[in-house]
Amino acid sequence: MSLKEVIALITLLDDPDEVIYDQVKDRFVVLGPPAIPHLETAWENSFDAIMQKRIETIIHTIQFETLQKALKNWARNDQDDLLKGVLILARYQYPDLDENKIRKQLATIRQDVWLELHEDLTALEKVKIINHILFEVHQFSGNITNYHAPQNSFLNNVLESKKGNPLLLSVVYLLICNELKIPVYGINLPQHFVLAYLNEDANLIDVNNKTLSNNILFYINPFSKGLLFNQKDIDQFLKQLNLDLEPKYYLPCSNIDIIKRCINNLIFSYEKLGYIEKVEELKGLDSQL
Repeated sequence: MSLKEVIALITLLDDPDEVIYDQVKDRFVVLGPPAIPHLETAWENSFDAIMQKRIETIIHTIQFETLQKALKNWARNDQDDLLKGVLILARYQYPDLDENKIRKQLATIRQDVWLELHEDLTALEKVKIINHILFEVHQFSGNITNYHAPQNSFLNNVLESKKGNPLLLSVVYLLICNELKIPVYGINLPQHFVLAYLNEDANLIDVNNKTLSNNILFYINPFSKGLLFNQKDIDQFLKQLNLDLEPKYYLPCSNIDIIKRCINNLIFSYEKLGYIEKVEELKGLDSQL
């Protein structure tokens, strides 16, 4: 579609006929992200509140449909890339997210950890270094005051504020470990999220294999500044919740599990705030996984 045709469509956005507006909206949605700069310019030049609202709706629709496709593609082709998954989800709230800034922030933390590591360190010694860098040098901590706030579930917010929920603090921890080839994996507990440190030669192909659980050296709780614990502590935690001691609560989860958990956390957060439209959109995102 030519620029002249785009401009012609924009002039129809103030048409009082809703049928015409719906047709114009559909055309813009088909055009996709390339139409957004033109729509933003039209919004800036308009003094019509109805037209501005319509433009906002169209832009959001384009961005959301693009996000759905990106998440679906990630789940099918790139699920090994956890960072890509959490960045896609962050764009739900922050469409103009500066991904390079986030990558640089993570690279700084990773470099700080790497400088302290050497080959002769034990698993415990490596975790002690990671904990020191994350929770003392960079001062990450659990957001206890606003535990259910949506910002705790977006990576860019957590990196800026240094505060997050158990899942996103674990994600930051995981991303650093992944880059440094340290065998740390997510553990999807009910009402909590923690990490497990595995033997270097552990086989992750069959997560229900009993030999895998035997290869877990210890668990890590990033929400409690990297506190270490063991299987018996998980036993006790599950008993307090009156839940069966199922293998899935002890073994590594997938990156898709992590993103689904993050979406569910956001759904809960927005439900508490009464943002029903966001809740429905997030359920739509969840259906892509």
